Amino acid sequence: MKSKKKKRKIRYDRILIFLVIVIFIVISFTFLFNLKISNIYILNNSFLTDQEIIEMAGISDYPETLKNLSVQIEDRLKNNIYIKDAKVYKKGLTKVYIDVVENKPLFYYESSKKTILTDGRETDEKFVVPTVINYITDNYYDAFINEMANIDENILKRISEIQFSPNDVDDNRFLLTMTDGNYVYVNISTFNKLNKYISIIEELPNKKGILYLDYGNNFEIIE
Repeated sequence: MKSKKKKRKIRYDRILIFLVIVIFIVISFTFLFNLKISNIYILNNSFLTDQEIIEMAGISDYPETLKNLSVQIEDRLKNNIYIKDAKVYKKGLTKVYIDVVENKPLFYYESSKKTILTDGRETDEKFVVPTVINYITDNYYDAFINEMANIDENILKRISEIQFSPNDVDDNRFLLTMTDGNYVYVNISTFNKLNKYISIIEELPNKKGILYLDYGNNFEIIE
């Protein structure tokens, strides 16, 4: 006696649920893949404008967020000479936060006809920065850059020219011409005193002169 084969009933409800899930996944993936950056926030910049950093990051047209991962944006920024470091993170996928450490221009070096940046690299581009008018010997050049990098921006803007001016007593002496008409002597070990320049000047006679910060805080009035 032959056994009868049971016909398997097709569960259309399960097929429908499966198709709905697949369609949902496809639509969700398509939505996410085409989701664009909505907001960009720039943190800790002072030398570069927000727009300049956004252009360096390659996201000025607010492109798709998944095509521009945080690590990709960081790499683009770090490849720019004016960025020392960058950290990029996102909130809600579409909000991009860019935290930068700028490689700022410190001075224009007349000997090389180049602008020197914080990390010692050079650029042909010119900026409103102090001009070093003569050659600095190699044994003090790197130390000079390090000291310049630690000067407050508002003080750096007050320096017009810098002259390497060693003498018989001090072989790493510098003469600074200030925009207010004063002159300042410093050396490598006293460069940090420049950050107190404004408070020092406020306590001195309201006359132009030479401030000796290389040894003490003596002030000589220029008649």
